Amino acid sequence: MIGNLDLYRIFNVVCQNNSFSQAAKELYMTQSAVSQAMMKLENELDIQLFYRTSKGVILTNEGKLLNEHIRTALGMIQVGEEKLLEFKTLETGRLRIGVGDTISRYYLLPYLEAFHEKYPGVKLTILNGTTSEIIGFIKSGKVDMGVCNLPLKDDQLTVLPCFEVQDTFVGGERYAKLAKTPISLETLVAQSLIFLEDKSNSRVYVEKYVTQKGYTLAPDFELGSYDLVLEFAKINLGIACVIREFSQAALESGEVFEVRLKEMIPKREIGICYLKNVSLSQAVRLFVESIQQKNL
Repeated sequence: MIGNLDLYRIFNVVCQNNSFSQAAKELYMTQSAVSQAMMKLENELDIQLFYRTSKGVILTNEGKLLNEHIRTALGMIQVGEEKLLEFKTLETGRLRIGVGDTISRYYLLPYLEAFHEKYPGVKLTILNGTTSEIIGFIKSGKVDMGVCNLPLKDDQLTVLPCFEVQDTFVGGERYAKLAKTPISLETLVAQSLIFLEDKSNSRVYVEKYVTQKGYTLAPDFELGSYDLVLEFAKINLGIACVIREFSQAALESGEVFEVRLKEMIPKREIGICYLKNVSLSQAVRLFVESIQQKNL
């Protein structure tokens, strides 16, 4: 049957035109080639499909029956090809992303906006969570990819670093004098501290660094929202651990002051992650590429 597909396509055009010669023009073939193709189809099916006349061709009853099914089948093939083209050109499809609230607001939003503007037919689904929760979303198939705080080590995931960030500390006006010169970790840990909850990857990274230096963190406030961490710092409740790149507006406005360490915490990265050995959809590939190209 598959071997006859080209013959069925020619048959369909002949039926539409009731003429070998008109079908030949439409198919950019010779009339002889069309005639031979239809003879081959009749021979393979072992049945007469046409009555040949001087004015053209007329379908036999068997030809009419076959034409009904071929027309439907070719129509379904065309619809399938059009749907594939829609996916290829991203006129439809879906993009499911796992991302934390902070990264979503301060980093990912411009990429989402640009992608949606370019491919409005692609349905966007965003699941918020911590890095560990996002990894769970990926492995369970709830999302196609994640955008997480790094470092992240998981043998099942491909991890692509894409944006470098600097963890630092800020305080409100009460800490403006302390912010004039770099301070030691010993001085820092003696202050009232404001951190994200201990399950956040960024908190784990900073805490590990402080512990390696021989100090222990004992935050006075542990909050579930990065925005709250900043707000608590603004009203002088303590020194907050923040990401410098995500706190520029508050720093530039003078609402908070950067309390620099004598030895800065090593920079880390935000990255994209997805399952290894799983083919990414066109939508996911293009979205990943849009982030990578922007950060080259």
